[in-house]
Amino acid sequence: MTEKRISLWSGPRNVSTALMYSFAQRPDTTVLDEPLYGHYLSITDVQHPGRDEVLQSMELDGSKVIVSLCHDDYSKPVLFVKNMAHHLVKLDLSFLDDLHNVLLIRDPKEMLPSMVKQLPNPVLRDTGLKQQWKLYNRLLELGNNPVIIDSKELLLNPETILVKVCHILDIPFFQEMMTWTAGPIKEDGIWSKYWYESVHDSTGFQPYKPKKDPVPDHLTELWQECDHFYQLLYREALKVRS
Repeated sequence: MTEKRISLWSGPRNVSTALMYSFAQRPDTTVLDEPLYGHYLSITDVQHPGRDEVLQSMELDGSKVIVSLCHDDYSKPVLFVKNMAHHLVKLDLSFLDDLHNVLLIRDPKEMLPSMVKQLPNPVLRDTGLKQQWKLYNRLLELGNNPVIIDSKELLLNPETILVKVCHILDIPFFQEMMTWTAGPIKEDGIWSKYWYESVHDSTGFQPYKPKKDPVPDHLTELWQECDHFYQLLYREALKVRS
């Protein structure tokens, strides 16, 4: 019987896959990988790696996906769903109140140089940051106070942040969340071959290292837009020293 349904709302290149792998190690948790991705691609013109494969392999009706997330009974008491905030397009958002919501953010000066390796010319929508800020305020209006995790804070001390997250979500922390076996997991989306190489090479959260690559010149304006929303969200994020 599924008793707690947790939805992670992330942007791309935010260590969201590592966080999903962490939750996948819990003995009480089922994880799902971006179930709204097919819906998102089907109603937008974005050209992502593996687009056709995703469209052919997933449920494209976002409303049906939401019903499944909120009402299907999964094999374990906790459901952890890795979602992308920008996948919330043309959907009735009232379902959010049925979930325990977590937002995962990353400093755009570190996120954008990583993103351009797969998306050479991203736009604000691709980063998810504006959607996350809107989502955060929508959740507050519902009285559904979301948890905000910053990827740098998480990587600086994964155990400290995960203990705090588990406490807020009222689920036990398991030491097993700290490590995993290198390679893919069965829950990976079909797109993992394009995006998950670094996680597949890992056996746990990688120590934080500042990115040396600068934000490309053609993305300076985008970085400024992203940083505005990032700073608003970061003020509310869990901190290692708080």
